[in-house]
Amino acid sequence: MSASQSGSRKEDIPIPDIVIDPSTNVRYMRGKFLGKGGFARCYELTDLNTKEIYAGKIVSKQLLTKQHQKEKMTQEIAIHRAVHHQHIVEFYSFFEDDQNVYIILELCRRRSLMEMHKRRKAITEPETRYFMRQIVLACQYLHDNRIIHRDLKLGNLFLNDDMELKIGDFGLATRVDFEGERKKTLCG
Repeated sequence: MSASQSGSRKEDIPIPDIVIDPSTNVRYMRGKFLGKGGFARCYELTDLNTKEIYAGKIVSKQLLTKQHQKEKMTQEIAIHRAVHHQHIVEFYSFFEDDQNVYIILELCRRRSLMEMHKRRKAITEPETRYFMRQIVLACQYLHDNRIIHRDLKLGNLFLNDDMELKIGDFGLATRVDFEGERKKTLCG
């Protein structure tokens, strides 16, 4: 398999065609490449038992060499697995093997608002009102749970089959521990 087939960069270890969650023995078949971010590559992952298709956010351990990078990965998983809302990408599970960390997420087949905007060149005013309401509902939920996303952008606003908006990518998210607390980390 070439680097272009796996969607990997030179420094990344290629992702196997079949990945196995060692704690549950669930086997996933790697499918279509969905995209990549700063540290992660995303693929469709099909559960070979149920045939359910998920989005698999896969991070090479080669990219998690520093302690603060490992802590950010742990924090992303802890925050995302704790949130459950109609307009937030559903977190199902995570596991790791010797090479990668795998986060199993809801598949949003209609991609992101960024891709929709690129494709159509515009989003209508009624569509904007429809999506903004869903963003506000999700942000209100996060606020009520003392979570700051810190990376809201069109590329992190995903669309499911029913054109419902889902906030995803909690890689920069953090918790506010007390009322009035200020976070000083430079993000984005």
